[in-house]
Amino acid sequence: MAARAIKRRPNNSDADKGKEEQMETSISDAQSEPLLGNDTARKQSKIHDPKRCSDFWESKRWECLHWANLISHFFAQSARRIANFVSSFGTFIGKLFSRSSANQQAQSDKKFSIYLSPLQEERLRHLRQRVEVPFDGSSVDHQFSGLKLSKMIYNAIKAYGADIFAFQDALKQLWMLAYPNRELPPLKSELWKEMGWQGSDPSTDFRGGGFISLENLIYFAKHYPDSFHRLLHKEDGVRSEWEYPFAAGGINISYMLIQMLDLQSGKLTSKAGARFVELLGGDDLAFDNLYCVAFQMLDRQWLAKRATYMEFNEVLKSTRMQLEQELSLEGISCVRDMPAYRMLSR
Repeated sequence: MAARAIKRRPNNSDADKGKEEQMETSISDAQSEPLLGNDTARKQSKIHDPKRCSDFWESKRWECLHWANLISHFFAQSARRIANFVSSFGTFIGKLFSRSSANQQAQSDKKFSIYLSPLQEERLRHLRQRVEVPFDGSSVDHQFSGLKLSKMIYNAIKAYGADIFAFQDALKQLWMLAYPNRELPPLKSELWKEMGWQGSDPSTDFRGGGFISLENLIYFAKHYPDSFHRLLHKEDGVRSEWEYPFAAGGINISYMLIQMLDLQSGKLTSKAGARFVELLGGDDLAFDNLYCVAFQMLDRQWLAKRATYMEFNEVLKSTRMQLEQELSLEGISCVRDMPAYRMLSR
C-alpha cells in the first residue's frame, strides 16, 4: 500500500499559540520604538535641557541689547541733526532780525535828523542853557561865585540873566506861592520839609534837576494853582501812609524830562525829543507846560497803583512811558493838545 502523505490539520491551540507569540513580538517591538520616531525624541530632549534653554535666552537677550543699541544710536543722531538744524535756523532768524533792527535804526536816525527852523534852533538853545544852570551845594550865597563855576556854566548863567541872589529869591517866591498866608522861613529851616524837601536846606535837593527844576515848580504854582495845591496837600484820592515828597518829586520829574527829551546831549537821539522840538516851535514854554502835565500824570498813576514811597521810581518810569506815547500821537501840535493836559486845572 502506497504510503500516503498524511497532512496534519493544524490544531486550534497551536494556531492560537502562534498568534499569541506573534502578538507578543509585535507588542514588544512597538513598545521599544518611540511614538514619534528617534529625531523627534532628540529634539524634545534638547528643548527640555535646562543648559540649552539658558543659552537660548542668553542669545535672545544679547540680540535685544544689540537692537536697543542701534535704536538709541539712531535717536541720538536724529536729535543731533535736529539740534543743529534748530541752531542754524535760530542763527538765520537772529541775523534776519539784526538786519531788520539795523534798518529800523537807520530809518529812525533819519527821522530824528529833522530840519530845525531858526526859531526852533533858538528856543532849543535857550532851553539847553536853562538846563545847564546848576543849583547845588549847602550854601546858596557862595555856590555860584565866578571862581567855582566852569566857563560853560558861567556863560549859561550869564546868558540866562541870573545872578547869585536870583536863586534865593526863587526859593522865597516858591514858598509864598505854596503858603501865601504863612510867614517866610529862613533859607535853612525845618519848615521846608513841609513842602517836601528832604532836609532843612532845599538847595541840597537840586543836584539832579538844577535851577530849571525850581523854575518848573514856580511855573506850576503860577499857571495851574489849583492842581499845584491839590498835589502839594495830597487832596486827591486815597493817599498812602508813606507818600512821595512833593518838592523832591518835582525835581525828579524835571530830571526825567531832561533825559527823555535829550536836552543834555548834542543831538536828538529819541523820537520823543524830536517830537518835542516840533512842539517847541509853536510854544516857547512847551517844556514848562509838559512838566505840569507830567506832575499831574504821575500823581494819577500813583493813586491808580496805590503806590508807596519805595515805588516812586516805578511810577516815574510808567509816567515817562505814557508821556512818550502821547507825544507820538497824531494831531498833537502843542502840549495843550495832549489828552493828559485835560487833567490840569487852574
